[in-house]
Amino acid sequence: MPKSLTPRLAALRDEIHGYAKEFGLDFFETVFEMVSYDEMNMVAAYGGFPTRYPHWRWGMEYEQLAKGYEYGLSKIYELVINNDPCYAYLMESNPEVDQKLVMAHVYGHCDFFKNNFSFRHTNRRMIDDMANHATRVRRWVDKIGVEKVEDFIDRTLSLENLIDQHAPHIRRNPDPQRAEEELKSNERVEGFKVNREYMRGYINPSEFLDSQRKLSEDEKQQRKRFPERPQRDVLYFLLEHAPLEPWEVDILSILRDEAYYFAPQGQTKIMNEGWASYWHSTIMTRRALRDDEIIDYADHHSGTMGVRPGAINPYKLGIELWRDIEDRWNKGKFGKEWDECDDLRARQAWDKKLGAGREKIFEVRKHYNDITFIDTFLTAEFAQAQKLFVYGFNDKRNSWEILDREFRKVKNKLLTSLTNFGQPIIEVVDGNYENRSELLLAHKHDGQDLKGDYARETLRNLQSLWRRPVNIVTRYDGKGALLRFDGQHHSEKKVEL
Repeated sequence: MPKSLTPRLAALRDEIHGYAKEFGLDFFETVFEMVSYDEMNMVAAYGGFPTRYPHWRWGMEYEQLAKGYEYGLSKIYELVINNDPCYAYLMESNPEVDQKLVMAHVYGHCDFFKNNFSFRHTNRRMIDDMANHATRVRRWVDKIGVEKVEDFIDRTLSLENLIDQHAPHIRRNPDPQRAEEELKSNERVEGFKVNREYMRGYINPSEFLDSQRKLSEDEKQQRKRFPERPQRDVLYFLLEHAPLEPWEVDILSILRDEAYYFAPQGQTKIMNEGWASYWHSTIMTRRALRDDEIIDYADHHSGTMGVRPGAINPYKLGIELWRDIEDRWNKGKFGKEWDECDDLRARQAWDKKLGAGREKIFEVRKHYNDITFIDTFLTAEFAQAQKLFVYGFNDKRNSWEILDREFRKVKNKLLTSLTNFGQPIIEVVDGNYENRSELLLAHKHDGQDLKGDYARETLRNLQSLWRRPVNIVTRYDGKGALLRFDGQHHSEKKVEL
């Protein structure tokens, strides 16, 4: 069970808290709790929460984490929950310098959770709701049976990425009742053309206009699509229209709520980890470190920042980009004059002494997510300095190689990997495809073809919820294809796009 902090750690917490406030960080109240390494692995397996709904995957996650710690392959330094108040865990076996580093890192995360726009609509009482979710699922397990519930959760978890991650910030569909009222107010059935106004009642009697109005309404209903517009939140569409049993609706709504809670963390991984790393580095090196802790701190910090070819370390990329932004706005390396300067020596010596860097990074922290962060602030100079290239694995040489150094390709590759968490964008376009109650989905092709085995398994799981055949339109090698699963067999045919 988690324990409260020792008097020494409580004093260190107050010290780090004071430094964080001194630097301008603004965060919810943060509660630190002490756990053993085994308890830390258990909490981490639950995604940072003390309790979750029963499912076998938590045990699998725990086993992987426990083995990684036992074999010295990995170690969890901090866990923090986006909540009000925030909850964070400290491992009791960590040395004092690590505890200070973790506290400073946590305060950086908590500041980001509170102030970044992506988290504005998240549930700030999720630690309580997670416990409620667990209770609800356990009740269904007792009533329905563990195998049936776990099988449904397995299938639903494979679909948890089929949400509209921007839905909390964007209204894609108008209010249906208001739209219908506006449509009716704009409707006007004219009937036959009348040259003389006094003849209108004879040529277009009210009974005729009423019949024309009804005919027009019937035609509109026939043309009306279901849904009227493509629906990116596939899970919500299933909740509203799939023939699910009450227990399935409840569990699906739970998993959808949790998917939306975790979505902002996926949207801001580089920014968030970079921001927390920037502040633990700043607080430790400028305030909290003692002389005898410098070597240990440098060793642990550098271990976190390690990078290998072909992979992105969000801690490293994030902290370096925050530092680059601060340096550029301190020196005035932005704007029309900077962009038009083509003198290499002048660019290297450029320093307008604006001192606006700290203010700028706080502004960026509030208004950006990973995609806009990278797209706006990652420059060619930064990519060169950080050795950001397009890597690929050479099977013949059995080694990673640089495939491309061109900045635009490097940046586009990175942005593509971040868009929709690097997963395909799928939309529901017809819930009554070919008037047979079949589900039709569309893949918004972005240059990457769907993986065939993943697509077939996704169709299988969707069909198990929709109870009718499920189709998806996509593109393979530049040609349209319709994939279908009817509950027993997969099929594919060419279509015109």
